[in-house]
Amino acid sequence: TAAAAAAATAGAAGTAVAGALRGRSELGIRIPRPLGHGPSRFIPEKETVEVGREDAAMHALFADAFATLGRLDNVTLVMVFHPQYLESFLKTQHYLLQMDGPLPLHYRHYIGIMAAARHQCSYLVNLHVNDFLHVGGDPKWLNGLENAPQKLQNLGELNKMLAHRPWLITKEHIEQLLKTEENSWSLAELIHAVVLLTHYHSLASFTFGCGISPEIDCEGGHTFRPPSVSNYCICDISNGYHGGDEHPGSPAASLPSLCEVEALMEKMKQLQECRDEEEASQEEMATRFEREKRESMLVCSSEDEESAPARDVSRHFEDTSYGYKDFSRHGMHVPTFRAQDYSWEDHGYSLVNRLYPDVGQLLDEKFHIAYNLTYNTMAMHKDVDTSMLRRAIWNYIHCMFGIRYDDYDYGEINQLLDRSFKVYIKTVVCTPEKTTKRMYDSFWRQFEHSEKVHVNLLLVEARMQAELLYALRAITRYMT
Repeated sequence: TAAAAAAATAGAAGTAVAGALRGRSELGIRIPRPLGHGPSRFIPEKETVEVGREDAAMHALFADAFATLGRLDNVTLVMVFHPQYLESFLKTQHYLLQMDGPLPLHYRHYIGIMAAARHQCSYLVNLHVNDFLHVGGDPKWLNGLENAPQKLQNLGELNKMLAHRPWLITKEHIEQLLKTEENSWSLAELIHAVVLLTHYHSLASFTFGCGISPEIDCEGGHTFRPPSVSNYCICDISNGYHGGDEHPGSPAASLPSLCEVEALMEKMKQLQECRDEEEASQEEMATRFEREKRESMLVCSSEDEESAPARDVSRHFEDTSYGYKDFSRHGMHVPTFRAQDYSWEDHGYSLVNRLYPDVGQLLDEKFHIAYNLTYNTMAMHKDVDTSMLRRAIWNYIHCMFGIRYDDYDYGEINQLLDRSFKVYIKTVVCTPEKTTKRMYDSFWRQFEHSEKVHVNLLLVEARMQAELLYALRAITRYMT
C-alpha cells in the first residue's frame, strides 16, 4: 500500500538523514531537534500510539490522513485513541477543505486561519498558513485581515461572535453579509464559511485541551539548543511540561482520589434510582436549568494561569479585547435557547444539507459518534453504562451556551461533574488558550488518558453544535 511504501521509504530516508545530519553537524550547521516529547505535552509519549506499531485499522487511518493532509499531524496521533471518531473527523475535514463546495480553496484555508487566530491557536494558524500558500493564496493577505478582500473582512464580526458569544447572532448580522452589494455572500457560501469557522473554533479547543505539541517543522516545535542536563529545558516548563511522566492512574498521582471512580459510579446508580422513582415537574426542571446556567457563568478559569506564549496571531482578526471572559464579569445574561424550538436533528441538519449537500450528513455522523462513543469502561471498571455521564457533559456545555433540553434534569450535572472538572470544561470550551497541564491533570485522576481525550471529543462536538445552532437559527430567521 501507499502507506507501507511511505513507511519503508521513511525508514531508509531516516538512516540516510541521520548520516547526513552527522556530516552537517561536523560542518558546523545547526540541526533542529524536537522541543517536545511526543504529540502531546499532557500525555506521556510512551502512552500514545507509536507510529510503526499501530494495528491494521489504525494503519489505514494513518494512510488516509497522510493522503488527505500530506502529513501525519499530532492532532491525528492523539485522536487515534478513538479510531471510529478519527475516521469521521478526517472525512468531514477533507470534504470541507478539499472537495467540491461553494468556496474557493484559498478562502477555506484563510477562514481556518481567521477562526484559529480567535483563540490564539498558533498551531492551527501555522498549518493553514502553509496550506493557504500551497493552494495559491496571496501572501499579502497574511500580513493582516485588513489586507484580505472586503468579503472576508466582513466575516470578522460573525467569527468573533461565534467564537465567544454566539447567542448574540441575529438575522440582521446574516442580512448584512448577504446584502452588501459587490462583496455579498451567497447563502451556500455562508453555510460553508460558518461550518469552517465552527470546525476550527472547536478544533482549537481540542488542540489546547489535549496539549497538542507543534510538529518539528513548525514554529515552537524545534530548538537548536543542545539537550540540557536534566533532559528538559526552560521552554518546556513554560509550556506546562514538568519532566515527570506521572500517569493519572499511578499511585503518586491518585492517592487523594483513590475512590473517585467508585464515588462517581455510586452517584450514577443513585441518580438512576431517583429517575425511576420520581419525575420532577416542568417548573422545577426549568428552575434547575436556570440555576445551572447562572452557576456556569461563575465558574471561571484560573486568573493566574498564563497561557503558553504563542506567536502573535492577532493580526488575523480585529477587536482583540473581545472575548468570553471580560463579558462574564459584567453579569453576563445568556438568553435561553429552547432545543425543541430549534434543534440540530429537526432544523439545522436539513438546512445545512440543502445548501451544502452531504455536509449535514457528515456532521450528523460526527456528532452521533462523539455523543454515543463508549467502550463501557470507567478507569479500571468494565461493563459500565456511561450514557448518563456523557449526557451530563454534553448538556453542561450546551447549558453554558444557554441551550436547554426540556426533558433533562439539570440537577444531575452538579452530582456528576465536580468543580475542577467544570473549570476544565469551561476553559477548554470558552477560553481554550488558557488550558494548562495542571487543569488537565486535576480532573478524573484515576482515568486513562484515552478517557480524557474522549472527554475532549465530547467538548469539541458539543461546542461546535452549539455555535452552529445559533448561526443556523439566525440564517433560518433571515430566510423566513
